[in-house]
Amino acid sequence: MPSNNPDTGALGLLGGTFDPIHFGHLRLAEEAREALNLAQVALIPAGRPPHRGAPQSPAVDRLEMVRLASAGNPGLVVDAGEVFAHSKSYTVLTLERLRAQHGPDRPLVLILGADAFNGLPSWHRWQDLFALAHIAVANRPGFAPHGRRWPGTLSPELDAACAGRIDTDPTVLHQNPAGRVVPFDMTPLAISASLIRDLIHGGHSARYLLPDPVLDYIGLHHLYRKT
Repeated sequence: MPSNNPDTGALGLLGGTFDPIHFGHLRLAEEAREALNLAQVALIPAGRPPHRGAPQSPAVDRLEMVRLASAGNPGLVVDAGEVFAHSKSYTVLTLERLRAQHGPDRPLVLILGADAFNGLPSWHRWQDLFALAHIAVANRPGFAPHGRRWPGTLSPELDAACAGRIDTDPTVLHQNPAGRVVPFDMTPLAISASLIRDLIHGGHSARYLLPDPVLDYIGLHHLYRKT
């Protein structure tokens, strides 16, 4: 039976630049926690993301915004490891750190969007991820990937890596520490960090797209404003 103990139960891992964090991120974390029966979800702001340009706001500011956004929700915790690491924020290095921290038996569940999952073969040491954590793939209702459409809809490399790993029953995430791939549906919210940055840069209101404490922090520290 799955454990909901926040210290031993399955731990979800949701990384991102969070530049800034918004309700789309938070809703994804909450729905993943509930759909997959996770004890908690750790939000992991990237320090130096390797697959994109430098974020517009400093890592310490993005970390503080994540802390403000998750305050008051015991189902969410914040992991600052990537922000203070000296290396680029490769997911495999984060998973190795977390596996060492939580031990060999605790289930770790890496939460990815469908687009990010389909792009896994371009990630650093991507095939090592399966030995370190499960992967939960969030997709919009009615859209691929769904278990009934796998394999055969992914790249040949990813299809081969996922062979024998895919399951639509989230209880498998609690039976082993790593190695399974489980899709789950999420509520699509048409909110993006780039939209929020553009609104603020243009002098427009971004209220109701992100938590008020985060918006207040952005205003206090003059983030995303015209220079």
